[in-house]
Amino acid sequence: MGNNGRFDATFSVVIRVTFLGTAASRPTVGRNVAALAVQREGDLMLFDCGEGTQRQMMRHGTGFGIGAIYVTHMHADHFLGISGLLRTLGLQGRQEPVELFGPPESRPALETAAHLGVERIPFKVPIRELAPGDAVPRSGYRVVAFAVDHGVQAVGYALVEDDRLGRFDAERARALGVPEGPLRGRLHRGEPVQVDGRVVRPSDVVGAPRPGRRVVYTGDSRPCAGTRETARHADLLVHDCTFSEEEAVRARETYHSTAAGAARTARKAGVRNLLLTHVSARYADNPRALEQEAAAEFPGARVAHDGLVLEIPFSESLD
Repeated sequence: MGNNGRFDATFSVVIRVTFLGTAASRPTVGRNVAALAVQREGDLMLFDCGEGTQRQMMRHGTGFGIGAIYVTHMHADHFLGISGLLRTLGLQGRQEPVELFGPPESRPALETAAHLGVERIPFKVPIRELAPGDAVPRSGYRVVAFAVDHGVQAVGYALVEDDRLGRFDAERARALGVPEGPLRGRLHRGEPVQVDGRVVRPSDVVGAPRPGRRVVYTGDSRPCAGTRETARHADLLVHDCTFSEEEAVRARETYHSTAAGAARTARKAGVRNLLLTHVSARYADNPRALEQEAAAEFPGARVAHDGLVLEIPFSESLD
């Protein structure tokens, strides 16, 4: 039962984001290379899988129940961990498939990574290339690829939940004589019911459908229209912040973002929360300057660190 006597069972669905690697290009003492674990109920997925990701998964307690790996682009720091992770899963006796997804033209490199140094994988590893706009449908959500700007074949990914049922107004249902129990459940699912010879329709007690949550991950990218459009009103944007504004020219040349540029993107998109990742080694031990720069454009922006865990609430709990 939510606020004001309104029922919303979807609040029990957990989305948990764990940062496994937040360094740019190479690991540092405190940061591993790119990897982000996202758990939604029973589904565990990785976005990028840099070298050493399997150890980070053990260290930060995500478990190995991984179902899919989504690679943003084929730079080594974003996919070299696939070989070791798949080998570990095989040695553990895994039988279920692990799906690999990547941008256009990524299949040859992903196939090599999947089988490099692996004598035998006792499970299937289907590989699929995703162009901007392609989606992977799942139960209750989908993962959508979107266009980013990194100078090579690259995509970002958005986890987009299906629309939720509207709010169920228990007080209104009570006034209409609908008893607690199965009849209210049928109404909330969109079915009319009869009460004392009268028809009570879902529109009498259920509000309009509400959007689900949206988590957006850019991988490496300069600020761009694809990110702004996909991240509009997102609950979380995870954005490249390789450089500070002092290195803005370098950021443009290498198709990366500054912290301020990422924050401006978040502000224009109207996101609820911004976490910055892919931190250059020059800032790895002291990211405060990046955080301050971003916060000036988007209050509350933070630079992520390895092991940071964030649960994504529904928007009502933030209002």
